[in-house]
Amino acid sequence: MKLLVGLGNPGGKYEATRHNVGFWWCNELASELAIVFERQSKFFGDVSRINMDGDDAWVLKPQTFMNESGRAVQSMCSFYEIEASDILVIHDDLDLEPGVVKLKQSGGHGGHNGIRDIGRHVGLDFWRLRIGVGHPGDKRLVSDYVLHAPQQSEVVLIDEAIQRSLKVKQDIMASSMSQAMLVLHSSNAKS
Repeated sequence: MKLLVGLGNPGGKYEATRHNVGFWWCNELASELAIVFERQSKFFGDVSRINMDGDDAWVLKPQTFMNESGRAVQSMCSFYEIEASDILVIHDDLDLEPGVVKLKQSGGHGGHNGIRDIGRHVGLDFWRLRIGVGHPGDKRLVSDYVLHAPQQSEVVLIDEAIQRSLKVKQDIMASSMSQAMLVLHSSNAKS
């Protein structure tokens, strides 16, 4: 992987919302690796560089709103000549319960505006780390649901999913995706 992209909305108002789970993941990674994000306007986001076992990658938290995430991703891909298949996008997923985390490559956008916009800009062949936030039960309630904070019991489950996914970060960086999926998906069954 050459680019890790955590999705969210900028600003304190959205910081604790379900839609910002991708930012939560990046912040946990930053804490683990003792890295700092720097605002880079040419990439429309907060950017950091990591190195794990000799593998370099950029980490991006777009500071556009969710439905314009593709602009930030495309600007980094163009500048650093990164292919879609070398991108991992970390995002909230309504189709997964809190505590569930799944890794997959390509596919549709599933109604996720950030994924939809990235697909418009770079195609849909990128990897996704899908972190479950649950579903409100009615599609008309989705917008309000993702823009609010999860219940404390859900926060605990989401945090556990983030921690489990960070345990396979070396496999992800080395593009050992089959191994990462085996570990992650089997850990979902136990949780």
